[in-house]
Amino acid sequence: MRDPLDLAGLRLRNRLVAVAHGLADVRDGAPTETDAAYWRRLASGGAAMVITGGTVVARESTLRQRYLTEAYRPPIREALRRRAQAITGEGAVAISQLLHLGRETLGAGNHFHPVSASGVRSPREPTAPRPLTAAEVRGVVEGFRVSAGNCVEAGYHGVELHAAHGYLLAQFLSPVTNDRDDAYGGDADRRAALLCEVIDAVRAEIGGRPIGVRLSIANGAEPELELDDLLDIARRVSAASPFDYLNVTTGVRNTYVPGMATTGPPLLESVAALRRAASVPLLVSQSFRTAADIGRALRLGADLVGMARPFIADPDVANKLLSGDERGIRPCTSCNEDCRTFEPTGLCAVNPELAPPGETSRPAAPLILLHGDGRQGARAGGSGPVAVVGAGPAGMECALTLARHDVAVTVFEAEPSVGGQAALASLAPQRGGWQRFVDYQYAQLTDLGVCVRPGAAPSAADLREFDAVVVATGAVEEAPELPGDLPVTSSTEFLGDPGLAAPGGRIAVLDDGFGWWPGIGAVQAAIEREAAEVVLLTPAAGFATGVSVENRVQLLHRLKGAPLRVMPFTTVTATLTAAIEVRDVLSGRARRIEADLLVVVGQRIPRAPWPLPADGRTGRTVVAIGDCVVPRRMSHAVAEGRATAMTLLARPVARAR
Repeated sequence: MRDPLDLAGLRLRNRLVAVAHGLADVRDGAPTETDAAYWRRLASGGAAMVITGGTVVARESTLRQRYLTEAYRPPIREALRRRAQAITGEGAVAISQLLHLGRETLGAGNHFHPVSASGVRSPREPTAPRPLTAAEVRGVVEGFRVSAGNCVEAGYHGVELHAAHGYLLAQFLSPVTNDRDDAYGGDADRRAALLCEVIDAVRAEIGGRPIGVRLSIANGAEPELELDDLLDIARRVSAASPFDYLNVTTGVRNTYVPGMATTGPPLLESVAALRRAASVPLLVSQSFRTAADIGRALRLGADLVGMARPFIADPDVANKLLSGDERGIRPCTSCNEDCRTFEPTGLCAVNPELAPPGETSRPAAPLILLHGDGRQGARAGGSGPVAVVGAGPAGMECALTLARHDVAVTVFEAEPSVGGQAALASLAPQRGGWQRFVDYQYAQLTDLGVCVRPGAAPSAADLREFDAVVVATGAVEEAPELPGDLPVTSSTEFLGDPGLAAPGGRIAVLDDGFGWWPGIGAVQAAIEREAAEVVLLTPAAGFATGVSVENRVQLLHRLKGAPLRVMPFTTVTATLTAAIEVRDVLSGRARRIEADLLVVVGQRIPRAPWPLPADGRTGRTVVAIGDCVVPRRMSHAVAEGRATAMTLLARPVARAR
């Protein structure tokens, strides 16, 4: 992966690519200064080529919030220039991925009606699009040409044409979504005519600069191409309208960003076939996480390997892979939470340095339990010893940040292993990404020589020697008590004890109505333990309503055929022998459901802190962070851990009384 590669007259410094993504740090269709700073930081991390995404070529692909880059508009060239220079200034090749959404709206508000090759409704949209006329198709070509010219004039080395993921160019390529009978529909050559015309127009506009084409393979969703169809299209297009590299991935909107259930690169076994069909450099991407997988893809014939979310989690991922420091990579967990919500921009659950506009880090602050007065506190620069009570994500993030600044840290953990709620969450089926992050934090603490004491709940006396105490004791699940005879357990206990569900049993899961992962995990665990029937009861309107749309769509696809029944607007009032009594929260109607075990998703309650030092010593700082303040998400825990460490490091120089 260290070898350079020549691409359309450009020298790529290695074989690692940051493939198209974006954080929506765009105002009125133009990238902001903080957007440029993001790409500069990413490019400085060693990627050979950086492809910026979310760049549209026509006004009908703009959104009401206008957080997609509108490359067809000349007034944004200066903003594009800032972004391009941020990338090229760090030695990376800058490519702008251009797309037209066609019939897809991204689920966001827009002003214009959707268009497509034909009037075939997307499974992801409530209405069918309007078919483009032949004249309008030529207008699409012009939009790509103008947008490519604007990008190259602004300093990009080249462009990538997005003909994947079910967007407009892909809609023309697929016989499922293209039933035209003119020059742009019918056989494979005519379905490929639009893509060929776009390539030719862009080539005439930007000359010999690199043009890439992104195609995607079906993963169970239309209108994507099967592997053989994709190989055929790639050959036809390359022969008719040559381009400079082929980027292959999988999926459509809501599936092309895989969740934690995808544990390896879906395309790895197809690389050899793709190599045989591709007459240009081949870039493969999606769910590459390890040096082993990247190395295998390159050995099988890929010229370049792409990643997106790993660069969001750790912008130095390329340099670390190239230097052999895989252990030091802050891992993407594939949680699809903050990077997919855009509130107000894309963030990251495990990277507290990725900040919203106007901030230098993710906003967070500890709860101050006891103020140090500076007379006996730790010296500036962090020379005073610090105790961290709790080795969950918040506590470990605080400890490793302090240790990196040469502070002596001791981490106490009452449980026999580290990880807290993250380690527990990773016990659910297809949720192992959290354990990767726990393992990373613990490995970093070990490498930094931090004293971590699992199975050790400190007393007040144990904490007296420390200048600061960080309480990060987490939370516990408190399930409501229900009268009756049926065995009842919490989702925490159920995930932690596989023996609670015998094969062939009938498992009822009572969700708390918020549609989050504890209830989902209990359902998946019950199915994995071969329950004969699983009934999910929720007072809310549906199942898994609290997770991101990508996670929900992929989850429901995995659950097809499972013995799962969902009962919305329902709660449990009592348990009986081999049954539960349930009530419809709207009508009040009661009924009985057969069950052998009831799993209840309870409220998470802050865990009471261990005894704090009470020796009257002045200057001691005691703070609380993470779930022991208020139970929330991984992003809050990690951000508060980092912010607390930086707060402690900024304390005034100690002066003995």
